[in-house]
Amino acid sequence: MDKDYIVEQLMKLSVEYNIPAEKEVLGELIAMSSFRVINKGALIASVGDDTEYGGLMLSGLARSYYIDSDGNDITRGFAIEGSLLMDEGFFGYEERMCMWEALEDSTVMLCATSKVRELIHSNAAFKDLWILILESSVRYKLYRENGFLVENATERYIHFKKLFPNVYSRAPQKHIATYLGITPESLSRIKSAMKDD
Repeated sequence: MDKDYIVEQLMKLSVEYNIPAEKEVLGELIAMSSFRVINKGALIASVGDDTEYGGLMLSGLARSYYIDSDGNDITRGFAIEGSLLMDEGFFGYEERMCMWEALEDSTVMLCATSKVRELIHSNAAFKDLWILILESSVRYKLYRENGFLVENATERYIHFKKLFPNVYSRAPQKHIATYLGITPESLSRIKSAMKDD
């Protein structure tokens, strides 16, 4: 892949997500990365895999999910353009905590987690960028926690649709349902009831 094109795409993502990034920092990151095209439906990573590499979604859609003790498939989250995926290693975990699956044909920029952590500690601009990413992650975790503690399923659905329109319009409804903590049938009922209002 052409480095200038990738820098341009990353700059667009940084503007879209309001995360300031310098071209030279992005260039360093790209220089230590590899790129992978993943077909729709492919398993990207499994529970227990090592976390030597993490990724940034350049194009496409993926989801992370668990299989509970009853064999139920429960979506933990989604990764769209500009999102981290297979990110456990960036946060200090040595093994994957969940499965990762491509929901669309996707292009991923893969980075060795150890090299990214070194870059965070050695480059002030990248450290500032990392702090913004961490703050965004904490806000997301608070949003998720609040949803399950104080909102009913309909409220969680409304907020999801509002906050993540790109995911809502692209992800299969069955995965959105498990992300919201409900069955696909319950999601269908909520959507039908809202059409009646």
